[in-house]
Amino acid sequence: MTLHGTPHSRAPHDSPILAPLWGVPFVLVGLYIIFGRFITDARMRANTIYGITNKRALILTGVIRTTLRGFDLRSLSDVSLSEHRGGTGTITFGSAASWAPWATFVTPSWPGMGGYARPSFDLIPEPRRVYETIREAQRKLG
Repeated sequence: MTLHGTPHSRAPHDSPILAPLWGVPFVLVGLYIIFGRFITDARMRANTIYGITNKRALILTGVIRTTLRGFDLRSLSDVSLSEHRGGTGTITFGSAASWAPWATFVTPSWPGMGGYARPSFDLIPEPRRVYETIREAQRKLG
């Protein structure tokens, strides 16, 4: 005697194609969180150029499109230096936005969040020398 299910039941192999596809975006987001953001961050750092003129600090960056950001040294009131082991360091410009205290933890590698991060020269060699160059340019501007 063979038992058949009710007319509305389905065997596991009869599941609609949409069910497996529903999980794909979640898997892709998970992979990005685990691995992709580090790859994106490395690519962005490799394509970033920092510069200092007698009046401005410049950050040229871009993987897909190029962006040039300039900051007037005269109006930068808060410039901080963070030195790391290995002779690299980070110089951060400006203070954290009062409306977004979480912005200090934002990295440009998270899509769309780079605009919220404070501008900085990240992991540069000889950070103390660069910091002193910026401070000297600020003193000359008065």
